[in-house]
This record gives sequence, C-alpha cells and structure tokens, in this order.
Amino acid sequence: MSNLATELRYPIGKYEPKPFSTAQKEEWLEAIQFLPQFLENAILNLDEAQLQTPYRDGGWTVHQLVHHVADSHINAYCRFRLGLTEDNPTIRPYEEKLWAELNDVKNVPINISITLLFALHTRWYATISDLTLAQCERTVVHPANNKTMSLWYLLGNYAWHSKHHVAHITALRERNKW
Repeated sequence: MSNLATELRYPIGKYEPKPFSTAQKEEWLEAIQFLPQFLENAILNLDEAQLQTPYRDGGWTVHQLVHHVADSHINAYCRFRLGLTEDNPTIRPYEEKLWAELNDVKNVPINISITLLFALHTRWYATISDLTLAQCERTVVHPANNKTMSLWYLLGNYAWHSKHHVAHITALRERNKW
C-alpha cells in the first residue's frame, strides 16, 4: 500500500495499545464521551452530494461511515457490558461491510445515527467512566481469530476508532476544501 493510500485509510495511524494509566484512561474516556459531538461537527453543513462521497477510493461514503460508527459502537457497548458481567465471554462478531449495505444505511438519514450515538455514548460512558484496574483487566474472546482482549485494550481501540473515523471525514473536507 502506498504512503498516500495508507494515510487516507489510517489518517491518525493504526491503533497502538498502551499500558494502563489513569491519564491514558481519562484521554480514552474523553474520546468515547465526546465522539457524537466530534462526529456531528465533522459533518456539519455537508450537502447530499458530499455525504455520498467516499472518504477514499474504495472506501465508504461519509453517509455510510456515520452509520458504520453507530453500528460499531452499538456492538462495542454490548461487548463492554458482556465483559463486565460475564467471565471471559465470547463476543459476537458482525460483517461490518455487509451491514453498510443494508437498507437502513441506504435509506435512513444520518441524523438518526447521530442522535443514536448521543444516547448510546451517554449510556456507554456512564457504564465505563469509573472502571477500576481490575475491571479493565477483564477479558472477552473474539471468535473470528480466537483472540482474548481485555476491556482496557477495547477501550483504547474504540477511542482510536472514534478519532479514526472523524479524521476520515475531516481529512476529506480538507482535501476537497469543503
């Protein structure tokens, strides 16, 4: 993959796990807490043609991207709740590329997913805002690769995911001078 292709696909770089610290936890929690506002700001005043523009060649449109974030974070919320209430549960994977082709993504305005994200992130943040180190060390199993992941790893991954997709939109706006 060329440098430009990598930059377009990973505008903030790939997720890199970090060791537990209170400061890191607060940074990641802030990303979760404020993602709905950051995403709403990123799409502000885009018209329908702009919303139907892929953020990169072969990538999703801005419209699909907004719905994807909602789909992904619904799953994330459930994964955290499972991890906090069950011992090493197996989480449910989903086919995100196929979800992005479903009728709701095609036909429902993105403001519905933005509204959903505000409510979802309020609940999610309330669930995880006071995680202890012991809770962060709880694990879930992703069956696609039989990988065990701590809630700490997931917190960092979803904080990154939040910033990653907002950056797709803001970078597209910058490139196209929108």
